[in-house]
Amino acid sequence: MPPHASSAAGLPGEGDEQSGPPVRQALSDSVYESIKAMVMDHEIAPGARVGIDALSRALKVSPTPVREALARLESDGLVVKRALSGYRATELLTRQGLAELFEMRLLLEPRAAALAAVNATEEQLDGLERILEEMQVQPSPNGRYASYRDFAGLDQRFHEAIGQAAHRPLLADAVERLHAHLHIFRLGDVVGAGGPTVAEHERIVRAVLRRNPERAAEAMTEHLTRSMERQLDDDGGDEPATP
Repeated sequence: MPPHASSAAGLPGEGDEQSGPPVRQALSDSVYESIKAMVMDHEIAPGARVGIDALSRALKVSPTPVREALARLESDGLVVKRALSGYRATELLTRQGLAELFEMRLLLEPRAAALAAVNATEEQLDGLERILEEMQVQPSPNGRYASYRDFAGLDQRFHEAIGQAAHRPLLADAVERLHAHLHIFRLGDVVGAGGPTVAEHERIVRAVLRRNPERAAEAMTEHLTRSMERQLDDDGGDEPATP
């Protein structure tokens, strides 16, 4: 039984699935997070087959929420569905794949930051500041998904909030669909939340708050470039920094 199965034992039982939409959604979300943790922690190895029946038994739920969770994880880019062979966990990014991911981010996100400096509403500016404040008080993760999930989620929310504040729906959608943070955090141990990521985010927020599109784009470019260098340092060593 996978290590997460014991924690999943506290999930709502199958009988609770019939209790109405809120309980069913809670079950679906819990199963999704449990399987996601297995993928992120490599308990389901990259490239390995993901068996619906085996997961149902391990998590003590029916196959339905497992199928729903795998569909969500496919959208996240963490599993792929292949004809006749079912789901498999996606392979880890190679060094080349990582470079290409950052290449795409460098095309999209500096432009989003510049537009956010011009177009963000006051409510969106407040939202960016709140996300940054939450990131500043996150405890240092220890390398397991459970320890860095909140920080990773805030990191993702930050970059997606910049995209939304640009008021360019296609651009915001492109930033979100990269799922960059999931792929990067999945590569290995995570440097503590007090590292350079938060300081770089602070510079981006200051530029956006000052309505300075040039500086916002520069700050985002600097952040992404330094993040890529941290990731690729030591020939893609086994301790990637946060994105």
